[in-house]
Amino acid sequence: MNIEKLKVSVTGEIDAQHHQLSELSLKIHDNPELGFHEVKAAAWLTRYLERNGFSIEQGICELPTAFRASYGQGKPTIAILAEYDALPGLGHACGHNLIGTCAVGAAVASKLAIDQFGGSILVIGTPAEEIYGGKMMMVDRGAFNDVDMAMMVHPSVYNTATFRSLASQNLEVEFFGKAVHAAARPEAGINALEAMLQSFAAINSLRQHIKSTARIHGIITDGGEAANIVPAHSAANFLVRAEDDAYLDELKQRVLNCFIGAATASGARLEYRWGKIRMAAMRNNLTLARLFRQNMQSLGRRMPLFSDPRRGSGGTDMANVSQVVPGIHPFVAIAPVGVAAHSTQFAEAAASEAGIRGLVDAAKALAMTAVDLVANPEVVSKVKEEFQQ
Repeated sequence: MNIEKLKVSVTGEIDAQHHQLSELSLKIHDNPELGFHEVKAAAWLTRYLERNGFSIEQGICELPTAFRASYGQGKPTIAILAEYDALPGLGHACGHNLIGTCAVGAAVASKLAIDQFGGSILVIGTPAEEIYGGKMMMVDRGAFNDVDMAMMVHPSVYNTATFRSLASQNLEVEFFGKAVHAAARPEAGINALEAMLQSFAAINSLRQHIKSTARIHGIITDGGEAANIVPAHSAANFLVRAEDDAYLDELKQRVLNCFIGAATASGARLEYRWGKIRMAAMRNNLTLARLFRQNMQSLGRRMPLFSDPRRGSGGTDMANVSQVVPGIHPFVAIAPVGVAAHSTQFAEAAASEAGIRGLVDAAKALAMTAVDLVANPEVVSKVKEEFQQ
């Protein structure tokens, strides 16, 4: 069977799964689970894969809702990544029900290519992308050590074969002051909340003088107990983001200086902790991205190689995977431009007909890309060469 006929076969296999994939996606959507608690979603996805001939390893990387499903033996080893966690209060407002289901559909269809040419297809279930960055832990614990390339597709309001993601790191800060009666003896107190407010003001000023692609955002998690008591403690949680690791390091120090200055001005004692896990910037493997783009366009879906630079950038733990193996994180449109991710409107789109169409198209393009890889050793070599450079 030649490559084009095999691609027709794998897309036909996804069409044959259409009803089952739709039902699975909607079931996950109707039962949203937060990061590291995706018990139902992980069970449904692995059950579907097991029924279709995959070997299942549950609870990999010491994460109970992570899994590894494998089919075939030998190289190349192609991993399709599944996400399935929901957002607090918003459910699947990032469409992870589509991502997980797309991954299993693409992998099952890719069995035809593995049977024909050899190699291995994996589905790696990656929990807790939204809040905890589960893939960062999985990278550190060796989940991708034997993987040759990794792919996933994320729902969006536009189509693009690559993703401009930001490197980011979490910062937790606390100020410790001195509590006194706010009316009787304010001069004897040290106001920890004022120190935090000064820090926010300094960061607001800093934003005028940083690169337009960088982001600094935070919330106050403790601001005192009563209006008539000078707050002795305040706390906040920040995220610092930049387009590359070098600028993130520079920006981290400038942000920290805002808190140090406020501590000096107020007399409050500062304590801070940078997050142990750092989200990297995405390394898009353009060889893989071009293959995916060509396959998606063969389905009639227009897909630029690069996103419009005027659009904002977020972060993803897939970026950490892309630092250790060649990877792609394309987007597929399921809602009109103007619908915001992490909104109730996007959650509705993730359960709509357009959402299911996006799932099916993405699964077909992933499976066809797997065909390109296992059928063409020279393409695999090119993917690896680009990554090594």
